Amino acid sequence: MKKHIPNIITLCNLFCGTVAVVLAARGHLEVAALWVVLGIFFDFFDGFFARLLHVKSEIGLQLDSLADMVTSGVVPGIVMFQLLTDSCWVKAYPDTLAFLPYIGFLITLASAYRLANFNIDTRQTTGFIGLPTPANTLLILSLPLILQYQPTAISVMLLHNTWVLLVITILSSYLLNAEIALFALKFKDYSFKKNALKYAFLALSVLLLFLLKVMALPLIILLYILLSLISKR
Repeated sequence: MKKHIPNIITLCNLFCGTVAVVLAARGHLEVAALWVVLGIFFDFFDGFFARLLHVKSEIGLQLDSLADMVTSGVVPGIVMFQLLTDSCWVKAYPDTLAFLPYIGFLITLASAYRLANFNIDTRQTTGFIGLPTPANTLLILSLPLILQYQPTAISVMLLHNTWVLLVITILSSYLLNAEIALFALKFKDYSFKKNALKYAFLALSVLLLFLLKVMALPLIILLYILLSLISKR
């Protein structure tokens, strides 16, 4: 039974992702975001328990990617589709620009490529090359949350602008597969000396969440990328 515990946790991630797909497709983006966050929680701990119980397996690796494809691949694509559908230019010209929301699924395609590449890329055993799909998903899901819970004149103007959303879609898809080395939040031990960068990132993230709440999520992803680039230099 011990070897199946991480896989059961991974399947919990997949269950959360499928629920989020249904909710996002129905336009309940804020509730879908909660299920995705729960799925990402399970996604973090399946690997943790696999290492703790010494039961890492090839099927666990493949199952993890398949679950991530739903939670962190399909869901953000649907969310961007919904945001683009409600954007100003698509609403103003519904017949002419009806195809534009489907461009949001570039995120799903880029996520699929990123996950497939991760499984065969031997460079990504201790870190990441390109933005991990859960981090990218949090970035995309933060957009409807900002509109719902922390709307400002600027954020509403930007996040209802069709062309801004398309730029975010293309940038997101690029970051998923960019040749950018990023650190992983995996702890082999908990000493401060070996994990100073990770502790600094976690502390700054908590501070940003406390000060800015949902608005902090895009800044945390940006901080993650910047700290990774600085550490490599």
